[in-house]
Amino acid sequence: MDEAIFFDTMRQALWIAVTISVPILVVALLAGLAIGLFQALTSIQEMTLTFVPKLIAIVAVFWASMGFMTQTLVSFFTERLIPLIAGT
Repeated sequence: MDEAIFFDTMRQALWIAVTISVPILVVALLAGLAIGLFQALTSIQEMTLTFVPKLIAIVAVFWASMGFMTQTLVSFFTERLIPLIAGT
């Protein structure tokens, strides 16, 4: 395998990983920011208040974007990796 093909495939795989993880990370960031602001305004320092809403938000976004994630990964494998492995 040529070095350029290897590095291009790795670059594309890393970009797909970033693209897939962005919705979950953005929701986790926004939920953490909103909960932190709520805790600062009300002086409630409960540990479960930070964990449970973030977990629920992350699971909801993961469930909503599962189709996009699966479609992106399957297309990467079928269009890029399988032909490289098969040698075509």
